[in-house]
Order: sequence, then structure tokens, then C-alpha cells
Amino acid sequence: MRSAEAGKQEHAHIVRSAGIVSGAVALSRMTGLLREVVMATLFGAGPVMDAFILAFRIPNLMRDLFAEGALSSAFVPTFTQYLTEKSKREAAVLVQLVSTAIVLFVGGLCLLGMIFTPQFIGIVANDFHSVPGKFELAVQLTRIMFPFLLLVSLAAQAMGVLNACNQFAIPALASSFFNVGSLAVGLTLGYWAGGYLGISPIEGMAYGVLCGGALQLFWQVPSLVRTGFPFGARLDWAHPGLRHIMKLMGPAILGGAAVQVNVMVNTALAAGIFDPERGASGPISWLGYAFRFMQLPLGLFGVAIASATLPSISRSAARADFAEFRETLSRSLGLVFLLTIPSSVGLFLLGDSMIGAIYEGGRFVFYDTQQTAMALKFYTLGLVGYAATKILAPAFYAIDDARFPMWVSLSSILTNFVVAYSMVEIFHVGFWGLALSTSVVATVSFLVLFVVIRKRLRGVFGRRLLRSFLLILTASGFMALVCWGSSSLLMQTMGHTKLGYLADVAVSVPLGLVVFLLACKVLGVEEVSAASQAVAGPVKRMLDRLRGRIRS
Repeated sequence: MRSAEAGKQEHAHIVRSAGIVSGAVALSRMTGLLREVVMATLFGAGPVMDAFILAFRIPNLMRDLFAEGALSSAFVPTFTQYLTEKSKREAAVLVQLVSTAIVLFVGGLCLLGMIFTPQFIGIVANDFHSVPGKFELAVQLTRIMFPFLLLVSLAAQAMGVLNACNQFAIPALASSFFNVGSLAVGLTLGYWAGGYLGISPIEGMAYGVLCGGALQLFWQVPSLVRTGFPFGARLDWAHPGLRHIMKLMGPAILGGAAVQVNVMVNTALAAGIFDPERGASGPISWLGYAFRFMQLPLGLFGVAIASATLPSISRSAARADFAEFRETLSRSLGLVFLLTIPSSVGLFLLGDSMIGAIYEGGRFVFYDTQQTAMALKFYTLGLVGYAATKILAPAFYAIDDARFPMWVSLSSILTNFVVAYSMVEIFHVGFWGLALSTSVVATVSFLVLFVVIRKRLRGVFGRRLLRSFLLILTASGFMALVCWGSSSLLMQTMGHTKLGYLADVAVSVPLGLVVFLLACKVLGVEEVSAASQAVAGPVKRMLDRLRGRIRS
């Protein structure tokens, strides 16, 4: 059995892999942000954008539930086990069996979804009928974008295969192709060819989503072929690997469904909120823009670390090396704390300026900036829990326990409904109460999962993690004081203008980062030095090799 020291080495590998994924995800998020800015400028936060966000959310939430949730969590550990304990040929057969099952199952789901779209929209957003044409537009856009689910499900399987083969950059870049492709095709169809084809601008953007999903899939196909795991038509429902994946996916789908139910409940509540400035239009868009904005640190840190951690702990579980498993899991959580705590604090304090600098303009006015920033503040309260859950839930799948995360996720439905309904219907706090509800659910889920996995593994270095958490929180406190002072001074001097927003982001963000790193160094935060060594080591070796070649 390998020692816990091997876990440190594995953690260094995870940090490097997560760094690769983070770089690719950063590009993805920037292209995604460009797409969001164009959408905000063209369509603002009114009824058209509300309809588009709801229509896109339906297949997108099913993607989170099935493709990037249950499928990835069940497929990657099983595929990794085949690579570790069986032959490459058997692993390739498993890949083809799963891809065929996806086409049959998800393809049928898409067909049913397109048929029953009006009934589904009627359940989750019946209040759309109060605005003429809004309900019908949501139905039309949903039917256009539903096949996106099949494309992105296959793309998620391709990502799982490549990640298990320690290839992280190509799949992480795939979503950039979605963003660029969906924007380019959407603008072309909506504003250039739409007049000839009878397509409205917003319908053009919906067709762009479909084409972007195809690009996200086909970008990864050449890498699949090179690794020896191409997709293919093969069907054998009795295959033990496929049956094991389906066995894991059952609880995973039920557990993930709770998250989607929560989102749809919040969407339904938001659809019924009457804003004094905008009436019934606006809250869905504000929440949508804010949540997309929070996806930046979540993708850069939470998803990137989770993508690099899952194959590693799956290999440890396959070898029954739980000393390495505990070490790897603990250090991955510490890295999540290091990156998400200051991100949460920074977004809370500087969210107004960030949103104003990026979104404000065209149909997206100052009032939209204020409301979106309000939602973002309450979303950031759950960022740490949200990111940590993406590490912990797959850890249960790696030890072949899909049931407990399922029960935690299902119980969150009640938690979310009680908090969200109370905020909106009893306390009448407005749409931001829905963002707070999301954060409460994420935090509670993280705490429950952490306590139980700690018991299952007989410890995950909890005292070390608590110490790191408190030190990182303290360093973030110093950062918060500096950012608050800097931002207040700049806003008083330059006002809430585009130039003022840009100046605040340009000055306060790097200033806060420097203060945070200095505070971490003074406080002795272990994760900073460990991450630096893991990244600096390969860079140093590369530079040494480069010097050697120059000298020779």
C-alpha cells in the first residue's frame, strides 16, 4: 500500500492538472462572458431574455443532472477501474456501450421533451402568460434548444474518457468552442440570414446554442480517436461495466434531480415576483446573469479541481489505498478553500463594479446592474460550499457509495423550498432571497457530506483543514478591508460610470490579491506554498532543459 507521502505527490499532480484545466476554463469563461455581454446588450433583462434564459435552462439543467452530473460521476470511476485492472480493449468496449446507450436514452428524452414543452413551461413558469407572447416564445425557444442535451451528453462522456487518460486541456477547452460557435452562428442567423429564413434574433441565438453544442462534441473526437477510445455503435445491456454504471447512475440521477428541482422551484418563484421598476420581467434575468457570473470562480477552481481529483481518487480506491485517498481528498479541499474563500469575498465587495464594467450598456441599464449585483452577493455566500461539494460528492462514487449523496441532495429540496418560499412569500424580501436559498442549500450539503465522508474514511485531516480554513478566512478579511477602502474611494471619486467601474476592477482586484497572498505568507498558509511548489517545479525543470539546449 502506498503511503500518505504518495498522496502529497498525487496532490502535486492534481494541482498541475487543475492548473491546466483552470487555464482552459478561464478561456471558456471569458468567451462565455463575451457571449453574455452580447446577449445583455442586445436583449437586456426584459421578457425576451427571461424566455431565453428559461428555455436554455431546461436542457442545460438536464445536462447538469445527467451529462456532467450522474454520467461523469458514474462513468469515470468505472472506466478508470477498467483501465487499472483490465485491458485497454475492454475499456474501449465500455466506451462504445455507454455512447450507444446515451444516444438511445437521451435521444428519446429529447424527443419527449420537445413534444411536451408547453406542459412543462406551464408548470414552471405559468406566470409568463401575463405578458403577451412570452409563454409562446419560451416554448418555441425550448423546442429549438432541447437537442443540445444529446450533444452535450456525448461531449461529457468524451471529457470523462480524456480526463481518465490524464488529458485535461482538450476537454476543458471544449466549452470555449460552444461559446464562440453559439455566438457566431446565433448572430449570423439572427441578424444576417434571419430575414431570409424568417428567424427572429432571439431564435437565431437559440439555433446558435445547438450548433455550439455540436462544436463542443466534435472538438474532442480526434483526441478520443488518438487515445484509442472512439465512439461506436455497440449494444449489450447485460455487460457488467454498463450495468455497474447504470447502477451508480440511478441514485446519482435522483440526487442530482434535487438540484434541478431546486433551480426550477426558484425559477417558478422568480417568475411570480413583481418588481416595482420592471413589473413581472427582470428577476429571472438578474438571477441568471448573477449565477452565470459566479460560474467563473466555480469553474476555474471547483470544477477544475474536481475534474483533476476524481480520476486520482478513483485510482486510489481501485487499489484500496485509502491513505493516499484521504491525503488527496484533504489537500484538494484545502486548495478549494484557498481559491474560493477570497473569490467569494472579492465578488461580494466588488461585484457591482465587475457587473457594471462588463454588462452595463445598451438595454442593460444601471438598475439592472444594481439588481444583478444584489443577487450575486447572496450567491457568493454559498460559493465555498458549492465548490467543495463538487469534490465530495464524486468521492462517494469513487468508494462505490452513490446512495448517501442522493439522500443529501433529495433532502435539499425541502431545505430549499422552506427557505425560498419563506423569503419570497412570507418575508417578501424579493428575488435575492432565492439566491440566498441556493447558498444555504450548498453550504448545508457540503457540511453533511464532509462529516459523513470523514467518518467513512476514518478521518480526512479535519484539524489541518480547519486550521487552513480559519487562516485563509483571516487573510481574506485583510483583503476585504483593503478592497473596501479602495473601492469606496474610487467610486466616490469617479462615480458609478463605465470608467469608474473599470478603474475599480483594475485597481482593487490586483491590490486585494497582493494583500491576500502577503497575509497568507505571514500567517503560514500551507496550501499557498504547496500549490506554488507544484506549479513552480515543472516550470523550473522546463527552463533548465531549455537552458541546457541553448548551451549545447
